[in-house]
Amino acid sequence: MIHPTAVIHPRAVLGAGTTVGPYATIDEHVVLGADCAVGPHVHLTGHTTAGDGNRFHAGAVVGDAPQDLKYVGAPTRLRIGSGNVFREHVTVHRSNQLEEDTVIGDANFFMAGSHVGHNCVLGNQNILANGALLAGHATLADRVFVSGNCLVHQFCRIGRLAMMQGGSAISKDLPPFCVARGDNRICGLNTVGLRRAGLTAEERSALRRAYHRIFRSGARLKASLEAVREEFADQPAVIEMVGFIAASRRGIGADSGRRSGRDEEE
Repeated sequence: MIHPTAVIHPRAVLGAGTTVGPYATIDEHVVLGADCAVGPHVHLTGHTTAGDGNRFHAGAVVGDAPQDLKYVGAPTRLRIGSGNVFREHVTVHRSNQLEEDTVIGDANFFMAGSHVGHNCVLGNQNILANGALLAGHATLADRVFVSGNCLVHQFCRIGRLAMMQGGSAISKDLPPFCVARGDNRICGLNTVGLRRAGLTAEERSALRRAYHRIFRSGARLKASLEAVREEFADQPAVIEMVGFIAASRRGIGADSGRRSGRDEEE
């Protein structure tokens, strides 16, 4: 199941049932699990390990050197879990230093032309639509949806079940369950995603009330977080959102319906 035009280094490791298409290149330090599919003109390189059932579509380049002027050729790593899909011309870069890896979990879906920069850490079941770009050191939790042509600045964090609307850009953190719109703005909760993830009506109602208290009450952020933490102490999803916001070092985008006078203060 390996096309005769494929170029595979003799020290590369391919798991049982893995197929390799025409003109694919797999370099020396690549390790693939079982039942992977490597499409035509794919380039797998660097110290890259991937689990079972990953699919690399035509023209994907996975594990290449980081786009970082400080990088000087160290044997840095990319670690990929199982069941991921890398569509046409997706690029994923290994880390820029030995102390950290670029990490991708399980069952993520990277649509055509999307990019994962060096030292990014992604959880499970995330979706990057066409042209979505993650700069270096970005962190995504689980079940995040990044729509087409979105931009994520370096070192930004995106919480669980958050969503970015098409063409939006963030240089601040995006809290769990929230929706990003435009540049560093949020516009409420990802209600469809919350229902699909199985959150109950009570949990969704608590998140909605907590969101309004935090982002639309007009109170200072620190005071709002303390009040919400006390009022919703029995709601794990709310506590997750509060903890994420409290731990932010880059700040949180402003609600799109909030008065502009608070933006600079927060």
